[in-house]
Amino acid sequence: MKTEHIVLTISILAAAALTKKRYVTSAGAVPAAGAWCPGVTNASYDAGEQAGVDVQGVILVESGGAIAADAEVQTDATGCAITKAAGASLGRTLDAAGGAGEYIRVLR
Repeated sequence: MKTEHIVLTISILAAAALTKKRYVTSAGAVPAAGAWCPGVTNASYDAGEQAGVDVQGVILVESGGAIAADAEVQTDATGCAITKAAGASLGRTLDAAGGAGEYIRVLR
């Protein structure tokens, strides 16, 4: 069982429906691939709700594909973590993901 250690959570007004454990922009939207994001939603939210966003600590994030342990990650176009290519670094993995849809720990 993977656990989190959240150091800091903030709230952001959801501009769109947001899925739990995915990256979110500071404007409360689903990010573009490679975009900088302040953190990860701690639950699913509807547009217009105040979303809890975990910004610092060991945070569970949904993977968007296979990722090695100790890899830098960025967001894909759905807010999932993928191996960093040319986007903003959003943390480093503590676990490997065998494919999309897995929860991995990311240190931010």
